[in-house]
Amino acid sequence: MAMLTTSETLDPARIRRAVETVLEDFLAERIRSADSPQIVDLVGVLRGLLFAGGKLIRPAMCICGWHAAGGKGDAGPVVRVAASLELFHAFALIHDDVMDGSETRRGRPSAQRALAALHRDRELPGNSDRFGTNAAILLGDLALCWSDDIFLTAGLTPAQVQVARPVLQDMRTEIMLGQYLDLLHTGRLGGGVRAIDEALTAIRFKTAKYTFERPLQLGAALAGSSRSITDACSAYALPIGEAFQLRDDLLGVFGDCATTGKPTIDDLRDGKHTVLMSLAALRAAPSQLRVLKTCVGSPTLDEDQAGAVRVVLEETRARQDVERMIARRRHEALEALDRAPFPPAVRAALRGFAYSATSRMA
Repeated sequence: MAMLTTSETLDPARIRRAVETVLEDFLAERIRSADSPQIVDLVGVLRGLLFAGGKLIRPAMCICGWHAAGGKGDAGPVVRVAASLELFHAFALIHDDVMDGSETRRGRPSAQRALAALHRDRELPGNSDRFGTNAAILLGDLALCWSDDIFLTAGLTPAQVQVARPVLQDMRTEIMLGQYLDLLHTGRLGGGVRAIDEALTAIRFKTAKYTFERPLQLGAALAGSSRSITDACSAYALPIGEAFQLRDDLLGVFGDCATTGKPTIDDLRDGKHTVLMSLAALRAAPSQLRVLKTCVGSPTLDEDQAGAVRVVLEETRARQDVERMIARRRHEALEALDRAPFPPAVRAALRGFAYSATSRMA
């Protein structure tokens, strides 16, 4: 881990290699120490998700936070904490796909589909789809437990554990609340300021805090962060996190499924409550609103109907305004970064993340 003790380790490719090494070693040890050979099935599905090209934003933010607060010495424990965040994220993704009934994740079968296929291939008794769903829930729970295992064996000092725990607890509570808000409003085609505010509140909890703010603050806390550093983390993370999710919502409707790894029809079929859709509903003429009400949230939505919805999103300029919201939030985050008392290398790394997170195609 010595290669991660200097600011040059903020390179995303090096962070990825270090975090993936921790995860691979951990999973290999779980297989070696397991009393049951069936653990290989679960680890295989989990490994497929972990190493299928995820962005590893949360681990990167954690390591950036460590350097932002002047972290010194062996960064190995911090890298292990960062890896624990990726296992926690695997838990969240697996359960999210179960709730959404998603067929794919990162261009591969989702966990429940992979486990259902395993059941069918082995000609096991019972319903394969039900087995896949139930087994995926257990796999998500296992990833959650294992994220704690990595954190608790990371080699942190008692003082570091004490300051890290509240940040982790806040992060976990906030992602659950954000997911609940998302679930609560799914299927409601709401227009108006209230609907937009509801969508933005869900974004703040399920993405901005979970993906950017808390991981940055966690790394900073491990380095003995001051209040000014913690506040600067939030000033950057919250607007860039909102912009990240706004981009995700656009990609969920207008993206290329070959690039995003998920169909661009799922969010429309689910009736996902987004700022994009709320803006369109607010501005839609009666004929356009009929299209939205007929198509959005329909389980039988086809590509032609999805295309009609996309036309409405363009005609009402909802898509264009979400693009402006993304640009405005990125500008706000970059201004906060310019004021932040971070080392130059950290500011440079976070500036790169700001552009990659908001201009991405997947």
